[in-house]
Amino acid sequence: MKRCLYFVFTICFLILWSSCRKDFEFSPSTGNLQFSKDTVYLDTVFTNIGSSTYNLKVYNRSNDDIVIPSVKLGLGETSEYRLNVDGISGKTFENVQILAKDSIFIFVETTIDINNFSNPNGTFLYTDQIEFDSNSNMQKVELVTLVQDAVFIYPNRDNTTKVIETLTLNVGGELIETELQGRELLPTEFTFTNEKPYVIYGFAAIPNGETLTVNAGARLHFHSNSGLIISEDATLNINGSFSNNQELLENEVIFEGDRLEPNFSNTPGQWGTIWLFDGSLNNTINYATIKNATVGILSDGNPNAATEKLKITNSQIYNSSNFGILGRNTSITGENVVINNSGQSSFAGTLGGSYNFTHSTIANYWDNGFRQFPALLLNNFILDEDNNATIADLTEANFNNCIIYGNDNPEILLDEIEDAAVNFNFKFTNCLIRFEDNNNNFTGDNYNLENTSLYENNIFNEEPNFKGTDLNELIIGDESAALNKGNSIFSNQVPTDILNINRTVSPDLGAYQHIIFED
Repeated sequence: MKRCLYFVFTICFLILWSSCRKDFEFSPSTGNLQFSKDTVYLDTVFTNIGSSTYNLKVYNRSNDDIVIPSVKLGLGETSEYRLNVDGISGKTFENVQILAKDSIFIFVETTIDINNFSNPNGTFLYTDQIEFDSNSNMQKVELVTLVQDAVFIYPNRDNTTKVIETLTLNVGGELIETELQGRELLPTEFTFTNEKPYVIYGFAAIPNGETLTVNAGARLHFHSNSGLIISEDATLNINGSFSNNQELLENEVIFEGDRLEPNFSNTPGQWGTIWLFDGSLNNTINYATIKNATVGILSDGNPNAATEKLKITNSQIYNSSNFGILGRNTSITGENVVINNSGQSSFAGTLGGSYNFTHSTIANYWDNGFRQFPALLLNNFILDEDNNATIADLTEANFNNCIIYGNDNPEILLDEIEDAAVNFNFKFTNCLIRFEDNNNNFTGDNYNLENTSLYENNIFNEEPNFKGTDLNELIIGDESAALNKGNSIFSNQVPTDILNINRTVSPDLGAYQHIIFED
């Protein structure tokens, strides 16, 4: 009974209190707002590409409920910025309320056409401000965006049906219509320079018989589900060169997504792939960084070409959501190649082929969840949808003075369907490899580490002492097991490392000669 009376008393008290309480009374702001930042930097965006959404928090630290008579962009309706204030979109707002000891969010976005401004000179710093209140109570938060001009390559659009152009490719003399959005490059686009970055929507295809030349210092940015296709009889030549500034990489050719904000700088899977079609010829890549793709390089066919289908040198491939390099019955030569952080394998030579890698670092420290395959995968087959296998010769797969390592174990998989008529030839020579098989899961001749015709002078399961795998810094330190373990026959073939340091005396394994890390 006492509990019941207490309950009734409490309800009555609340009713009386609420009936006596005045309605919220908002006082005009007096210029004492506080902000989570005094300047909102929207980072760098390409012209006509929308930015990410940035936020600003506005605090009322006072004991009074306040109303801000005016919140607006300094340039008003002509501003290139867009605001959302407490859930309402616009550029000018009136009587914005904030309770005592409370706050509101303001969200900021922009899409800027650099051609609307005179003499932008490639980049343009666009500024405005959010103004709170007016006259003597005026407070401001600055807005700053760097807008970068670019060369845009995108598929045509049918203005009547709104259908976007898809690629028709000439394969073996037969025209094949694909579902890939994109278009063939025009003759005026067969050379990419370093004057402006290139932004590619859809797949840009090099026509049959033509060559795309990419000059040192060029920057290629790909939208989601975009990439390059090197068609039959076509060629890709990437002619980067050594950069003295290893932060700016001023002479390196860089492939990445089209989102320039820092949050996207190491996000895997932002774009598609560089796809070397069966029949493409004499492709070369020198001093390139290929990052944040689905598959960094996909190379199909030509396993027995007189000259390898792809020669890649002094190049880095990082943050591929599937494979760094995926070869399918193809031929690749790699020197001073660094691959890391791949959702599946960093290097996969599948359905046989011919592969030769010297002084390369093939690592995989993927930390975004489970991966099915090791850093390096070799097999001689492909399965169709009914699980029927097509097999082909692995003519050769030689890895010399390399590091093959990662955060899983083992980091090599040699997956062979045995057939007396099919070759499966490979050899690891003077390599540092992570391979422990404590449970004897890997048996057979391919995993006989004592067989010197397959494994010669290798080091197993000792630390490479990488500088920082999470940041793709695979330089080795002075405690690395790879120090001075290189075979001079191979170091003389590749006499300088990826940083242009001579390695002919006491060569280390991998793409880098060692350094002493600073504390």
